Amino acid sequence: MGLGGIGIWQLVIILVIVVMLFGTKKLRNLGSDLGGALKGFKSAMKDDNAKESDDEDDDSVKKTTDATTMNSEKSDTKE
Repeated sequence: MGLGGIGIWQLVIILVIVVMLFGTKKLRNLGSDLGGALKGFKSAMKDDNAKESDDEDDDSVKKTTDATTMNSEKSDTKE
């Protein structure tokens, strides 16, 4: 038995029917479109993650700068 009670011959018959309905050219185009969509999705996720890490880095630099400024202002008032 194959996937969930479907044997190999049933899968072959389904594949033949799909090819007869849509044709190999449409299936090839569908496959390339799907691949392009996945590639675009992955690059968008990478860009989003890089943007978030840049934002976090900017926030930590800003906090460090603010803390340094506060410390220097405190030391100026003590003198």
